[in-house]
This record gives sequence, structure tokens and C-alpha cells, in this order.
Amino acid sequence: MPLATDEEIRELLQSVRTIAMIGASDRPDRPSHEVMKALQDHGYRVIPINPQITGEHVHGEYVWRELSQLGVAVDMVDIFRRSEAAGEAVDAAIAAGAKAVWMQLGVIDHEAAARAEAAGLKVVMNRCPKIEIARLALPPVPASA
Repeated sequence: MPLATDEEIRELLQSVRTIAMIGASDRPDRPSHEVMKALQDHGYRVIPINPQITGEHVHGEYVWRELSQLGVAVDMVDIFRRSEAAGEAVDAAIAAGAKAVWMQLGVIDHEAAARAEAAGLKVVMNRCPKIEIARLALPPVPASA
């Protein structure tokens, strides 16, 4: 079962430091662009993944083609893709050793969520971390030591 209680979501968001955002956009009118900036402003490092804009920069971060290229550990993968594409993103998160996957508002794939949970990942589905951070009044993420 995807994380649902306020306490589970609070615990996840307070344990995360590095987030890979699959479907990040360089277009200011896109929700992923706004959410990425909000997460960065809250103290997270957000690494954008988008094959259409690979090599560009979004909010100061290099855009990667795919999650497997990163070479750095990510705590959570935030999925800004259609529900039909979420399974592929979840499988990439599992392969990359992420600790959690977060499927954005409107992104629902129960089979992918079950695969992630079976692999030991925490799962949030059909929610937005930016909204949850504000709703739960979470403090900013402390700077790395």
C-alpha cells in the first residue's frame, strides 16, 4: 500500500535529501518546473531527468537523459509522467537503488507501486510533495554536513 498517513509522508519527506525528477521541464508554465524550484527552495537537491532536453540546465541543475546515468545515489524519484509511463519510471528507480518513488497528482499505477514496494521502496501515489510540504508545515531540509 502506498504511504497514506500524514506521519508516513512526513517521515519520508524529512528523510529525503536528493530527488531525481523524471519528467522535469524547462518550461516555466509546467507544474514540474514549479515543483522542482519549490523543492530546491526547501533544501532538497533535485536532479532533472528528461530525454527531450538532455544537456540543458533547469534551475541550475544539468538535465540527464535517464536515471541510470546519474552515478549518484538518489533518495527518491519524483515521477512527472502520464500514468501509462509510470511503470517504466518506477522500474528505473528500483534499478537505480532509490529508497522511494513519488507519483505526482494524477499519476496512478497500482502494479508499478506494488513492484516498488516488493523491492523495498516506499511509495506515494497521486500526491504532490510541494503540496504535502506546505500542508504538513515541514521545516526546510537541513544543509548537508
